[in-house]
Amino acid sequence: MALTPADVSRIAHLARLDLEPAESAAMLGQLNGFFRIVEQMSAVDTSGVEPLYTPLAAVHASELRLRDDRVTEGDERAANQASAPAVEDGLFLVPKVIE
Repeated sequence: MALTPADVSRIAHLARLDLEPAESAAMLGQLNGFFRIVEQMSAVDTSGVEPLYTPLAAVHASELRLRDDRVTEGDERAANQASAPAVEDGLFLVPKVIE
């Protein structure tokens, strides 16, 4: 999928960029180069390849160092809401700002 100069102008407009013609031409080459790389990567057959959870797993075997999933803090909702001007059923009440 090759971009055209019109595509670059539209992208620049959406990004609120004011590109000079030379900058626009350079951006066109860079964006098309990026899409060529994406097409090359998409062409590679990755069926049967396990996803890596860390790039280091490709170098050596490593384990995930995850902590135990346990509660370490108590329920502080009432204390946190004590200074709120209005609370109802554990929720902060705020003024309506959108009609």
